[in-house]
Amino acid sequence: MTRQPARILLADDHAMVRSGLRMILDAEPDLQVVAEAANGYEAIDALAHTPTDLAILDIAMPRMTGLQAAREITRSHPHVRILILSMYDNEQYFFEALKAGASGYVLKSVADRDLLEACRATLRGEPFLYAGAVTALIRDYLHRARHGESLPSTILTPREEEILKLIAEGDTTREIGNTLSISAKTVDRHRANILKKLGLRDRLALTRYAIRSGLIEP
Repeated sequence: MTRQPARILLADDHAMVRSGLRMILDAEPDLQVVAEAANGYEAIDALAHTPTDLAILDIAMPRMTGLQAAREITRSHPHVRILILSMYDNEQYFFEALKAGASGYVLKSVADRDLLEACRATLRGEPFLYAGAVTALIRDYLHRARHGESLPSTILTPREEEILKLIAEGDTTREIGNTLSISAKTVDRHRANILKKLGLRDRLALTRYAIRSGLIEP
């Protein structure tokens, strides 16, 4: 049975940008743009009547920005993954995107190179972090440590911490199972328990937690 392509909502206030991005996405057999929007309001309205797996939102749109739309989508359509598209390689925008519920941040200047990878990672529940974003996360961790801000205390078991570290380092379920000599099903059960305990929803959030709790070395 052929798997249906992932359904994508594309929101950008420039029609030519949407057209170019749509050409990139629709050329892939596993991705399909099912709706377009010129601002955040239109994006949210489209989600109300168009089944969607992933929303790609320009950060700067009239009436309602991509960040505002992301916050509303996270509240009202929690199953929809979110990517923020931006002209700005700006740490503040990046962190605001994460707070709003986005799983990735793609720079328009390299969208032709990064967009497809970002879409597929996000749809798998994994983060998409360009090099500058990783640097920003590490800098944020170091800033907290230098200023004596408390890092999250853990409620995880040693095994769960071990699995969390491997997840944050990018290992697949199979790789984690092989490393720890446990089944993929056991890895998945541990991952579900970790997410539930920490109140998190995906791999991106787990990666941020691992960095801030010191499980990954800066």
